[in-house]
Amino acid sequence: MSYLASNYIRPFEGHTPQLGEGAFIDPSAVVIGDVQLGADSSVWPNTTIRGDMHRIRIGARTSIQDNSILHITHAGPYNPDGYPLTIGDDVTVAHSVTLHGCTIGNRVLIGMGCIVMDGAVIEDDVVLGANSLVPPGKKLESGFLYVGSPAKAVRALSEKEMSYFCYSSANYAKLKDRHIASLSGN
Repeated sequence: MSYLASNYIRPFEGHTPQLGEGAFIDPSAVVIGDVQLGADSSVWPNTTIRGDMHRIRIGARTSIQDNSILHITHAGPYNPDGYPLTIGDDVTVAHSVTLHGCTIGNRVLIGMGCIVMDGAVIEDDVVLGANSLVPPGKKLESGFLYVGSPAKAVRALSEKEMSYFCYSSANYAKLKDRHIASLSGN
C-alpha cells in the first residue's frame, strides 16, 4: 500500500500522479500532474515534482530527498519535443538537487546540491559529487565519479562504490516504511 494524502498529490489537466506499490510521499512534498513514482520509491520533505507540461517517470526504490526540485522542459518552438524527466531504479537523489528535463539511469547517486539540466543524460552506475553541474545535453558515462561545474569524470568507481547503489536504495526503502508506519499510527 502506498502512503499519500490528497492535499499534496494534485492532478493537472487530466493527469493525476500515479504511485507504485509501497511508494511514499511526505506530506510536505508536492507532486503535480503527469508523474509516475515506482514501487518502494520515496519523496522526502519539501520536495516539488511538477509534471505539468511534460511527463516525469521515477523508477522503483528511488529516493528523492528533501528540498529537491524535479521539472521538465515543455515542447515549443525552441524545442519541438521538449524533454521529459526520467529517473531509473535504485537511484539516490540527495538533498536540494534540481533535475530538469534530463535522463538518469539505474543505480545512480546524485550528491547534495547538484543541478542536472535539459537534455543531459546520466548513464547507469554513476556517482555525481555534491554541488556539481551537468550542463544541457551533456552525457555522463557509466562507471565513473563526476564532480565540478561543469561535471567532469575524475576516476573510475571501485567495486565497493558500485555495491553502494543498491545498499542506499534498500536503506531508503526501509526508512520510508518506518515513516509510513509512523504516519499511519502503527
